[in-house]
Amino acid sequence: MPYLLLILATLFWGGNYVAGHMLVSTVNPYLLSLIRWGLTSALMFSLYWQTIKNEWHYLTENLLINSLYAFLGQVCFPLTLYIGLQYTSALNAAIYISVTPCLVIIINFLFFHEKITRRNIVGAGVSTAGVIYLAYANARGGSSFSAFGVGDILTIISALSWAFYCALLRLKDKRVTNTAFVGFCSLVGTIILLPIYLGYRLFSHDDSLLTQAINFPTVLGVLYLVIFPSWLAYVFWNKGVSMIGTTRSEIFTHIIPVSGGLLSILLLGETFQTYHLISLVLIVFGITCCSGKSKLE
Repeated sequence: MPYLLLILATLFWGGNYVAGHMLVSTVNPYLLSLIRWGLTSALMFSLYWQTIKNEWHYLTENLLINSLYAFLGQVCFPLTLYIGLQYTSALNAAIYISVTPCLVIIINFLFFHEKITRRNIVGAGVSTAGVIYLAYANARGGSSFSAFGVGDILTIISALSWAFYCALLRLKDKRVTNTAFVGFCSLVGTIILLPIYLGYRLFSHDDSLLTQAINFPTVLGVLYLVIFPSWLAYVFWNKGVSMIGTTRSEIFTHIIPVSGGLLSILLLGETFQTYHLISLVLIVFGITCCSGKSKLE
């Protein structure tokens, strides 16, 4: 059961990269994030109101750490992704997220003193090399290197934020159910996003909420973000992580670039280049090293 939950969650998040890339051409990324989590909060509270009410004192008792979860998972992770998708491809962004299993191992080692082996170190190094190669490879053919742009930087920050979110899930209050946890974090995330959006509107002098008229594909895309990557994926992921642990569950993250990459090729017409393949091979090899047990331990 935990493996099915984790697989479904990563499949839904793979679609998030494609839906996000399509929507940011129509909806401002700041507004998109606010709408996504505002609607998710309304959905979660309407479905799980009694559970959230019963566990409210547990949630507010740990307000600081829960607010950190909301900032990492509901604010920083999606917001930097959506802004970055204005400047880089959904395929690139999906590949960047695949390095998070190695990042989680490093975070667990630095902050929770988990043992890290030579095999883990090799895996983290190789995966990092894959990300660096993708970030610098020339998008016109990948035969030369050039400085990566703001889109790449932001989507890498998004991946790093997700890695911290996953690593810190070990501190989640075990008395709180996953549905109440996601509902509460969605609400806190919405509250954090509101002044961020208002600040953007104030200082950017951007008077447009939408770059185009609202249409059916836009509404459908927003509904997808609310139902699948926000509601079901977060509930499934938190439940799966609680059952098998953060380190073991992070290996499933590599499904995101596979599903996201395939969907971006099929739906967005993005071209799978040789440098994408090289980056994926390096990252998957690194993940394999990070997830396996070494005889050198």
